[in-house]
Amino acid sequence: MDVSVSTVAERIARVLAGQRISINAEGDEESAGKMVDDAWRDHVDDAVAVLKTLREPDQAMAAVGDVAVWERMILAAINETKPQTVIL
Repeated sequence: MDVSVSTVAERIARVLAGQRISINAEGDEESAGKMVDDAWRDHVDDAVAVLKTLREPDQAMAAVGDVAVWERMILAAINETKPQTVIL
């Protein structure tokens, strides 16, 4: 299985931005790549909301996987969106 180099929150935020910008979805831009690159950070809060919804798998997901592992993975993704605290 491939592992992404970008965070899941960024990928979700990029999809949300693209959905709003690209003519292939609900937007009106034919070439939306640069605009998505510039706008995805504006959608991180929405991406976190999606991740929080995914904390609990549905019955079909739970039937084929480890619920505890799923929860830890989603919580790790949520935690990755929080600002880093620097202690001096």
